[in-house]
Amino acid sequence: MNPTADRRLFLQGVAALSASALSANAMSSPAAAAEKTDANSRVSIGIMGTGSRGSAISKGMLKLGSVDIAAVCDVDQAAAQRTADSIAKSQTKRPEVFSDFRQMLDQDSIDAIVCAAPNHWHAPATIMGCQAGKHVYVEKPCSHNPAEGEMAIQAARAANRVVQMGTQRRSWPAIIEAVDRIHSGTIGEALYSRCWYNNRRPSIGHGTEQTPPDGFDWDLWQGPAPRVAFKDNVVPYNWHWNWLWGNGELGNNGVHAIDVARWGLQATYPERVTAGGGKYRHDDDQETPDTMMVTYDFPDKKTITWEGLSWSPLGPHGSRFGLSFHGTEGSIVINGSGFVLYDMKDKQIDQQTGAGGDQDHFADFVDAIRNDRRPNADIEIAHQSTLLCHLGNIAYRTESVLHTDPQNGRIVDNPDAAKLWSRSYADGWQPKV
Repeated sequence: MNPTADRRLFLQGVAALSASALSANAMSSPAAAAEKTDANSRVSIGIMGTGSRGSAISKGMLKLGSVDIAAVCDVDQAAAQRTADSIAKSQTKRPEVFSDFRQMLDQDSIDAIVCAAPNHWHAPATIMGCQAGKHVYVEKPCSHNPAEGEMAIQAARAANRVVQMGTQRRSWPAIIEAVDRIHSGTIGEALYSRCWYNNRRPSIGHGTEQTPPDGFDWDLWQGPAPRVAFKDNVVPYNWHWNWLWGNGELGNNGVHAIDVARWGLQATYPERVTAGGGKYRHDDDQETPDTMMVTYDFPDKKTITWEGLSWSPLGPHGSRFGLSFHGTEGSIVINGSGFVLYDMKDKQIDQQTGAGGDQDHFADFVDAIRNDRRPNADIEIAHQSTLLCHLGNIAYRTESVLHTDPQNGRIVDNPDAAKLWSRSYADGWQPKV
């Protein structure tokens, strides 16, 4: 699709979403908003976490042309300095460098923060950021556990701050159109959405306890989490597969698909969650499942399923990541940044492609700050989608069927599962709102 048509598609999708009242706020074209910026409306941002994701976000934010990166923060001082050097090539002033996130929050010149640290930091950083008067762009999932998600909403609303989760598909033009097609009845009554993720991840091995590398603050990296000894196979990525810090593949990649599935079906909180699978492929330190199937049953006869295979790359419809919607008059398959529409005889009747990436989502965040509105992936939407990941993991970990209150998603009559609604924290790190 050419850029002009792509932009027209995005504006049509935005208008349709506003009309269907998916958000309490008018949706605007973030690309258009970015074009209207001037020196007096620049947004000053601090980046927490300068690994591959944090570095990519800093570059993307700068491309908007209306953002300054005022500070970077990382427990790895060498990484922070490298990112600061890179940013300095794209803007006039080199950002300040911090190792302690709390010191960055003390900077009055910073309007917003980005949290690209590991999952156990996401909600505590969001809460602390809001309480310090900062807007927050938080990577997915927006919390490590359900209680934190609820607190993050409270903190954002109390401080009237914009909080956007990094579920970029909420801002992708063709995905917006696909959801609009579903809501307008193109496939009839949408009753079911299937989500999947496939990969070929290697073994993480068995780690050895050792002294953390020079210049790396392991204590601060752990932050809110209970303290354990440093192992050589945790950083920079394998923490995802340890329950202490991560949420497994369901919270890592599943949240992207589940978020769109919930959006398309107009489903909020489930009434029953079941999960199966296990850790089958490698003999290593991974705690989270590498093979997992989760079923979410909602009121009004709607169901979402998620299948994750971290060790087998072959996925449905020739895609390692995607989701499909099934209605009484047809189906839509979302594959990459576009979609394919089928009738009830499996005949392809339409196909749309579109832009992916981060830029529209970043622009939406900045525009929401300027216009005092909620963004596409507002913290309440973020929590509702992230909660499904938490519930799936809780059902798996407790080997039980979860019955939940469809008004708020809370677990009903299952004390063992309810214990995982929150977590224990390191002394002095308990989030408070």
